[in-house]
Parts: sequence; structure tokens; C-alpha cells
Amino acid sequence: MSRTQTSTTAGQENALGTAPIGKLLFSLAVPAITAQVVNMLYNIVDRIYIGHIPEIGTAALTGVGITFPIITLISAFSSLVAMGGAPRASIAMGEGNREKAERIMGNCFTALLALSVVLTAVFLVFQEPILWAFGASENTIGYAMDYMGIYVCGTVFVQISLGMNMFITSQGFAKTSMFTVIIGAVLNIVLDPVFIFALDMGVQGAAIATVLSQAVSAVWVLAFLLGKRTILRIKARCMAIRWNILLPVLGLGVSPFIMQSTESLLSVVLNTSLLRYGGDTAVGAYTVIASIMQVINLPLQGLTQGAQPITSFNYGARNMERVRQSVRLLLTCTLTYSVLFWLAIMLVPQVFVGIFTSDAQLMDTAVWAARIFLFGCFSFGAQTGFQQSFLALGQAKASLLLALLRKIVLLIPFIYILPLFFEDKLFGVFVAEPVADILAATTTTVTFLLWARKNLRDKPAKN
Repeated sequence: MSRTQTSTTAGQENALGTAPIGKLLFSLAVPAITAQVVNMLYNIVDRIYIGHIPEIGTAALTGVGITFPIITLISAFSSLVAMGGAPRASIAMGEGNREKAERIMGNCFTALLALSVVLTAVFLVFQEPILWAFGASENTIGYAMDYMGIYVCGTVFVQISLGMNMFITSQGFAKTSMFTVIIGAVLNIVLDPVFIFALDMGVQGAAIATVLSQAVSAVWVLAFLLGKRTILRIKARCMAIRWNILLPVLGLGVSPFIMQSTESLLSVVLNTSLLRYGGDTAVGAYTVIASIMQVINLPLQGLTQGAQPITSFNYGARNMERVRQSVRLLLTCTLTYSVLFWLAIMLVPQVFVGIFTSDAQLMDTAVWAARIFLFGCFSFGAQTGFQQSFLALGQAKASLLLALLRKIVLLIPFIYILPLFFEDKLFGVFVAEPVADILAATTTTVTFLLWARKNLRDKPAKN
């Protein structure tokens, strides 16, 4: 490593431990938020274009919505590895152990490649029965299979672009991480109308555009992590699996994996319940609402990604005052954002719904349902901020239990139970979400504050 590169690397690490928290969070979070907002355009742009295809738009949009659980599950496996590995790599950097950090990253890269092979094979072989089980109908199964059959072929690109990009962010290179998704998303926006309309490929064209865009993003990530600017570099000697490295990574990554994979399970439960009580129109309405939830949640994820390197690095360096400042500022930002978005959804839901469909019946159902389903979204700031802070601090068990609480313990049972108490069964399904959101956020907040009072006291710095 050259003297100039060594100086740059040391400066990057030193900034995480010395720069003003507000300025540092802003410099890391803005690119991360931008990246998350642009990243959501991958699937949202597909839905916008698909929903406006003449004559078949509503059925095609509903069919693509059936594939959400699979798309979410593929992303969840990248989080299992990367969101377990990136905080541990940051903590190792804070401890001054760069060799350990590079071994963590190398093991994660190998694990992501192995998962890509397995996931691609499973979804290609079993795609039709999976889609029927996930709530497809005779009207939507064809569109769902057209999209899924192509999308899953790009699983390796998803794993690399999403998973390894976390290691770019965790080193403090937020702008580079942002460009990973900007490049892919802009390409997807350009290619979608070409494949869907100009080449008349419909749903299949949307999937092809997405896969090509993700491939370009994956190449960008690898070029950076194999290049000279990175602090941590992918090295062949660090890629051999060491279970004493990988198992703790997976242990920490289980929490975000469950958060995302249970989102997949949740989509299945919701789709089947909505199909039972409201038919394809209700499933289509949930497809639109799920897209709006991405608009809410991904910027929150961007904020927490920006805070993660600061929190993890200073926790590893035993600088508890900076850890506390980081968490407080993060919570201020996430709560402000979620409350403002809640106000917008309650006042003008039709503005958000109209982006995805012009079908009058679907719009009426989605506007009505959005006010119910998203009534508790003001609590997302506390839930996401404290949940992700547990991850940044390496607290796998607490994060896992809280991830299980909202969806497995509360929401999924409520989806089945609450309709029994309402004459309007569809209302009972939709109202389960805000009830679970508010209860889970309250529990997460109390749990974190009690833990922090005991564990984030000032401790002697390491020599």
C-alpha cells in the first residue's frame, strides 16, 4: 500500500472517530438515503410502467405483485450475510484489526456467491407451485411467471450489488455506495420503456431491464472493492470459509434476514387473505400499498445505514459518548421523517396511489385501504431506528427477538384473528398492520432504552 493510500485510509477511519457527529451523519446518510430512494426505483418503476400497460395493466400489476415475496426473500439472503458482516467489519476496523475486517468481507463474498446458486436453482424449479401458494389466480399467474422466470436468473447480481455494497458503506464511502444504485436505477428507468413498450415485451421486458441494470451495479461494486481506493479489499486468501468468522456474521445477520424474510411470509399471508375476502382488486390494492411502504421505509434504511459505520466504529473504539450522540441524532431524523410521511398519507393518499394505477376501481380500494393499513407508519421511525441501532452495536439476540415480535408474534396472527371481530372482513385484514406497528414500536423503544442505560455508559478507551 502506497504512502498516499495509507494516509487516505487512516483519514477515513479517523473521521469516523473524530469528526462532528452531525456533519458525519449528514455526509454518510445523504448518499445512503439517495441510494435507497434510487434503489426502490428498480421495482417501483417496473410497477409504474406495468400498471399503465393498455388493457392488461391492472392484471399485470397484480401478477407482478404476487412475486414480491420472492424478490423480498432474495434480498433477505443478501442481508443475512451483509448486514451481519458489515457491522462486524466496522467494529473490527474500530479495534484497529484490518486483517480481521478483510477476512469477514471475504467470507461474506463467498457466502453470497454460494447462496446465489442455491436460490436460483430452487426458484427456477419450483416457481409455479410457489406462485400459486403465494396468492396467484387464473387471471394473474401468467404475468407472475413471466416476471419471475427472468428476475431470478439475476439473483447473483442482486446478491453482489446489495450485499457487497454494504461493505462500501461500512467503510464510510457513502457516495460510492450511492452511485452503485444510481447507475443501476437510472439504467432501469431508461430500459423499462424500451423493453416494455418499444419492443412490446410487456412484463418480461420489465424483468429483463431490471436484471441488466442489477448486473451493471454488481460490476461497479466489484470494481471498487478490487481497486485501490477501498480500505478493505476482496482478496482470494480471505475468501476461504472460516466458520469461526462466518457463524458470528450469520448470527448477527439473522435479525435483518428475519425482518425481510418475514416480510415475504407476510406478503403471502396478506395476499391469500385479501384474495379470499376481496378478490384480485384487494390484492392489487395491497401491491400499490406495498410500493408506498417502500417509499416510506427505504429512506429510513438509508438513514440507519449512514449511522451504522459511526455507531459501530465508536462502539468498537469504546467511545460511548459518540455512540450515544449517533443514536440520538438518528432517532431525531427517523421520527421526524416518519411523522411527516404519516401526515401526507392520511391527508392525500390518492396522490401516492395515482402514481401506480389509473384504474378507477383499484384506485378507490387502494385509497381507502392505504389510510387504514398505514395508520401506524408514524411509529416506523422508532421501530427502525432502535432496531438498526441494536444491529450496529452487535446485539444479535435483542435485534432478532424484536424482529420476530412485530411480524411473527403480532401481525400475522392479527391478520387471521381481527377479521373475526369485524363485519367488514377486508377492513379486519388491513387494520392488523397499524395495531402491530404501534405495539412493536413501543416495545422496541422501551427495550433499547433499558439496554442503553446499562450498556452505553462511558468505558475506558482501549490502549
